[in-house]
Amino acid sequence: MAVRHLAETQPDRFSFSPENEAWAERQVARFPEGRQASAVIPLLWRAQEQEGWVTKPAIERVAEVLGMPLIRVLEVATFYTMFHLEPVGRKAHVQVCGTTPCMLRGAGEIIDICRTRINEHPHHCSADGDFSWEEVECLGACVNAPMVQIGKDTYEDLTPESVEALLDAFERGERPASGPQNGRQHSMPIAGATTLTEISYADDDRPSQRPRATSGSTGAVHPAAPPASPGAVEDYVAAAHLREKRAGQRGDAPRATGGADPRGPATEAQEIGRVDPTGRSDEAAARATDDAPGKPEGHSAGVAHPEDTRTDADRAAQPRSDRDSPRGDKEG
Repeated sequence: MAVRHLAETQPDRFSFSPENEAWAERQVARFPEGRQASAVIPLLWRAQEQEGWVTKPAIERVAEVLGMPLIRVLEVATFYTMFHLEPVGRKAHVQVCGTTPCMLRGAGEIIDICRTRINEHPHHCSADGDFSWEEVECLGACVNAPMVQIGKDTYEDLTPESVEALLDAFERGERPASGPQNGRQHSMPIAGATTLTEISYADDDRPSQRPRATSGSTGAVHPAAPPASPGAVEDYVAAAHLREKRAGQRGDAPRATGGADPRGPATEAQEIGRVDPTGRSDEAAARATDDAPGKPEGHSAGVAHPEDTRTDADRAAQPRSDRDSPRGDKEG
C-alpha cells in the first residue's frame, strides 16, 4: 500500500454540526467505559460526510472526543483508503474498481469517461470542483462488474451509457438509486432463474410430505424417499444395494426372516451371550434345543457345543439372562 499523507493545505478549524455532535455522543455512549476508541471509524466517517474529506482539524477533534492520542487517530485515518485525506469533488468522488473482474467487464471504459469528464489525473477535482475520481482495488461486487463507489453507495452492472447517466444525475444534484443499473435485483440473473428450472413439486408431492419407504421384511426405514427423476431413482436404488452389501461384509446386516442367514462366521461368533426373545441366554436356548426329541445330544441347530459337566445346583445358580444377573453384567 502506498504511503498516505495529509494534504499540505488544511483548514483552520473543524467542528461537528449540532446534529452530528449529538450523533457522535450517542455513538460513544454505545461502548463501555474505557472502550470509547472503538468509535473512531464511525466518527471519522461522519466527519468526512460532513466536510467531504478528513482534515487534520477533524482528526484532532475526533481524538479529543474519544480521549485518544492524536497519533492513534492519525494511524487509522491514513491506513484506510475509505478516508480521503485531500479535497474531493463537492458533488461526487467516483471510485472506480480496477481489479481483474471489473477490468474484464469494461472498467477501462469507465476510467476513460472519468478522464474525459472529470480530470485527466486521479485525485484531482474537475474545473468546477464538483467531481473527482480515483482507481481503487476490489470493492466486493465482482459478480456485478463493472462497478463504482460514490460515497457509501455502490453502482453496479455499468455500461458507458449508464456511467454518463450517473454523472449527469449527480451534476443535477440528484442522488441516483444505488445497486445494479441494468434492472436486475442484487446479483440475481436478469432473465430469471437459470438453474434447477426443471424441478416443480405439486402441493401434495413436496419432499417433506412423501411417505418414507421401508424395506419390508426387516421393517427398517430408509433415510429419505427416492428423488423424482428416473435417473436419480436408479442411482438411489444402486446406492441402497451398495449400502446393504457393505453392511453384510461388516457383519451387521439384519437377520432375514426366511432363507439362509446372510451373515458370515464373524457375525455368528458375536452371537454368544445374547438373549433370545424368550429371555433365555443363547447357552440356555442351546440346552433346550439339545433336550428336544430327535436332536443329537450336545448339538443345536447344527452347531457343536462342548459337553456340559455342570451339576443341577450350578445350573440353578447361573443367571438365565442379562436381566437376571445381580450385577447387570453381560454374559459372555
